[in-house]
Amino acid sequence: MSEVLRNAMETMIKETFEGPPGEGSMFTESRPNSGLFGSLNQLTANEASTPVNGTTIAAHADHTRFYLWGTNVILKDGKQPEMDWGESWKINLVDEKRWNQIQEELRHEYVTFLERLNTIEWNELPTKEVLGSLAHSAYHLGAIRQMLKVIKG
Repeated sequence: MSEVLRNAMETMIKETFEGPPGEGSMFTESRPNSGLFGSLNQLTANEASTPVNGTTIAAHADHTRFYLWGTNVILKDGKQPEMDWGESWKINLVDEKRWNQIQEELRHEYVTFLERLNTIEWNELPTKEVLGSLAHSAYHLGAIRQMLKVIKG
């Protein structure tokens, strides 16, 4: 795979999780804390546990952690681990300790994901996995940002 494409994917992944690198952005708001981590960091456990249309931000965050873990296994081992997708949506009510743990585990999977971009052999399978995880993460970022509008008013 071309280095240009790999670098572009890394930039988009970083924007999804960390927010835009400075002035302007490719698809998030052009202001600080508009990525996934900044959006989650502004919430208390109680706010993250507030149901909006049948789910919570805590559930979205943990689901994001779960599928990134799965992607990381695929990028490392070349095959998908056994995954219970329904289980990844069961978290609803969290206390501050659990809310912090979810965010730390999500950050760990994100860092692992970025590290894998530099160590994998690029062919069709990892390329699809990386692009799929980018799209999936961007979707959940958008859902969380909309939920924030309801929760924060």
